[in-house]
Amino acid sequence: MAEIKRSPKAEEILSQINSNTKLGDLRKIAKDIKKDHELAMELWSSEKFPARLLAILIMDKKLLTEDVLNKLDKDMQTHPISERNNLMDWLMANHLTKDKKKIALLESWENSPSSLQRRAFWYYQGRLRWTGKTPTDNTEYLLSALEANIAQEEPEVQWAMNFTAGWIGVYDEKNRARCIKLGEKTGLYKDEKVSKGCTPNYLPEFITIEANKRLKN
Repeated sequence: MAEIKRSPKAEEILSQINSNTKLGDLRKIAKDIKKDHELAMELWSSEKFPARLLAILIMDKKLLTEDVLNKLDKDMQTHPISERNNLMDWLMANHLTKDKKKIALLESWENSPSSLQRRAFWYYQGRLRWTGKTPTDNTEYLLSALEANIAQEEPEVQWAMNFTAGWIGVYDEKNRARCIKLGEKTGLYKDEKVSKGCTPNYLPEFITIEANKRLKN
């Protein structure tokens, strides 16, 4: 992709965005462009983080085959961890959760060699619960997988697994104690400092605070 010869339109857009460009500005540009997969690939080839965020917004999900997604994933690995997580999150939110075939692919990534894809699998499971679209048929399986694998996972995958365990604990009262116990056992994020008003990621605290919020509502 880095060898793509970019069009004047792509070069013009690239000249307008930089590391200080806000996400809202990227969304405005994308809204004007609508869908343009060829332009998206040109922007992606720049290797620049904001350009790749914009590229994701204007991609055609019908053209995102498994091979293309694997290539995008490989390209994301060249970014610092926070940027590559952000890129995958945008790809997931804008494309991978939009049709059954992409969701099936996303759900096949649990044991992918790519830590980014494994993270996307777990983040998706957590988001289903967070947004109230909780599937009831795989919770037991997920909890067993969490207990078996979270301790040895990559940090970015651990975060998504912890996120999923947290929302299971919040919404599934019968498994709440099990999720809290998992957090106590792993100790993940126990000493993490959080900003005022933010919920800690440490599972015993996260689950207690978020569950209590929902009792009050």
